[in-house]
Amino acid sequence: MVDRDRIQSLSEEGQNSRFFDELEQEVTPCAEDLGMSDRLTVSANLERLWLPIALNIVMSRNKLDRTLIQGILGGQGTGKSTLCSILQQVLNYLGFSVATLSIDDLYLTYAERQVLRKEDPRLIWRGPPGTHDVALGLEIIEQCLQENSSTQILLPRFDKSAFDGEGDRTEPKKIAQPNILLFEGWFVGVQPLAKFPDQFPLPIATAEDIQFAKDNNKRLQAYLPLWDKLDSLIVLYPEDYRLSQQWRKEAEQRMIATGKTGMSDTECDRFVEYFWQALHPELFIKPLLATADLVVEITSDRVSTILVKETIEKN
Repeated sequence: MVDRDRIQSLSEEGQNSRFFDELEQEVTPCAEDLGMSDRLTVSANLERLWLPIALNIVMSRNKLDRTLIQGILGGQGTGKSTLCSILQQVLNYLGFSVATLSIDDLYLTYAERQVLRKEDPRLIWRGPPGTHDVALGLEIIEQCLQENSSTQILLPRFDKSAFDGEGDRTEPKKIAQPNILLFEGWFVGVQPLAKFPDQFPLPIATAEDIQFAKDNNKRLQAYLPLWDKLDSLIVLYPEDYRLSQQWRKEAEQRMIATGKTGMSDTECDRFVEYFWQALHPELFIKPLLATADLVVEITSDRVSTILVKETIEKN
């Protein structure tokens, strides 16, 4: 049940609301599970980032009489999975049922990707356009949008550890029709380019790299029906897209330190650059800053700031 008192009080008074401390207590265990142990940081993030984003989503949802499809775009290391987990806690507290669908959950099966790789050996890793089941994504979203549906939705899930890290579909999660669906991914909402620049940004360096970028641009066309279902788009944008490479290395180093398998720095460089060659942030993500409903800029020290439209347009 939507709690209008909480929404109004938190919208008008923020940290001074009588509900803020209670909300913070709800969010803190989730934040700690995600590695955020400093209470002051959690409180500050809740006040200036997580709560405002959640209230923005609530405002969009209240304009509809159906499930809101909220897109969240963010490159590697930008914290989109973390944001979705926290937003779910905040929105649940405000009385909304929430489900999260990652574009990673829509990967083709292991067997299907082996066939795809034979057709195009350049698709050495899952991730670029063409490696997802777009029809499955549309099916899930359509089920969320059905009027007063009581049918359980089988939310797809993907196990990245299967087949020695190649990954495969796993048991779907059964959910009821949510009030809000958070649809996140590294190129959710990205539009194909009508024209490419004369000079391509690195690491698109060779004629083969350029052709790979152009082919991925064409493959984006198949995703447009999915993007058309988005009611709103949030973009998580590093002040320098190259920070994703650094953040990925740090994440892998933390995994290795705990005894888990992780990529070396050289492997990380190659992995991240592969995605830049597929859909370069400067070419495909930057244009969305002018059209997204909300942009969150992330600095090198992981401080996030919500940019208003006027600021985006000036930049």
